[in-house]
Amino acid sequence: MSRIATIGFFDGVHKGHQFLFEHLISEAEQRELEPLIVTFRHHPRVTLQSDYVPQLLTTPEERQRLLQTYGEVLMLPFEEIQSLTAADFMTMLRDTYGVSAIIMGYDHRFGSDRLRHPQDYRRIGASLGIEVLTLNEYVEGEWHVSSTEIRTALENGNIAVANELLGRPYSLCGTVVHGKALGRTIGFPTANIAPADPHKIVPKTGVYMARIDTPTMDNAPAFVNIDQQGVIEAHIPSYKGDLYDRQLEIHFVQFLREERHFESLEELRAQIKDDIDSILRPA
Repeated sequence: MSRIATIGFFDGVHKGHQFLFEHLISEAEQRELEPLIVTFRHHPRVTLQSDYVPQLLTTPEERQRLLQTYGEVLMLPFEEIQSLTAADFMTMLRDTYGVSAIIMGYDHRFGSDRLRHPQDYRRIGASLGIEVLTLNEYVEGEWHVSSTEIRTALENGNIAVANELLGRPYSLCGTVVHGKALGRTIGFPTANIAPADPHKIVPKTGVYMARIDTPTMDNAPAFVNIDQQGVIEAHIPSYKGDLYDRQLEIHFVQFLREERHFESLEELRAQIKDDIDSILRPA
């Protein structure tokens, strides 16, 4: 089976990546090839830079699930191929996976020899019988769509921009753990959520409108508070029951307000009621 491949880490599988994958599928159909997405389980910088701590938009499992909607996914261990030159890597893809064409994003580079220009890859590809295609940058309005731009938006609480560039609501999975139970004492029980992956980005401190998937319901309206210590608490008005030790997935919809200090429990209760009204109000 002959394949056309694209290569990258693809954190977030955002609209820029989607643009690339749509071209991959189109070129595959025109050439009667199978599309192949080549990626890595861990960020290459984790191997190349020992003190690097990644802040990711997607876990490896989330990324693989999203990528599989566009074609076959090959997840390679970067530490085993990091020493390969561009020519060595292309030869491996040709001989092991039947790759006869490669489509590259506008700023993508690969190989230990750190080639800088698309024509270098095209020249090497031609010598190996591999056609190398390159795409222009994907731009949406004023935004140069990138994983870095989306991370910055999340760190600033700009959920609207992050979601627009991702093409879907930003999500975070975690397990419900025991907290201080303050919400329960004032009539608004909250679930304290410990993120499943410590490298997944937690958005800026504040209160958010969200949708939450629980073991018994999907897309339930909720409000989520993230405090200065990064503790995540969610109140799901429509949910009744015990969620301890259960897995939840939060889909962030809108930033509602900054976190505030309240002088009394009554003031806090009134604000929470306003928050609930805002998430349940028809659009």
